[in-house]
Amino acid sequence: MPEISRFYGIVIKMIFNDNDKHHKPHVHVYYGDCESSIALDGEVLEGRIPLKQYRMVSGWMAIHEDELYAAWNKAVRNEHFDKIPPL
Repeated sequence: MPEISRFYGIVIKMIFNDNDKHHKPHVHVYYGDCESSIALDGEVLEGRIPLKQYRMVSGWMAIHEDELYAAWNKAVRNEHFDKIPPL
């Protein structure tokens, strides 16, 4: 699972061909022992993440929305995508 960004102990990854289970563009977020799938529109699809870290991730996603959608479009086509700068 390729890492797309990392900041403040939060690791954000995007999986190739990962559009079957959630049917929405999303990232996988890891913080300590917490894991969550968060849609690019901010909806928590699965798992849990502390509120403070969720707010950081959702702010980062808002700043990098275009880059995230471009990465998602590449990932579902099984193409390499670039890392996105941290928060």
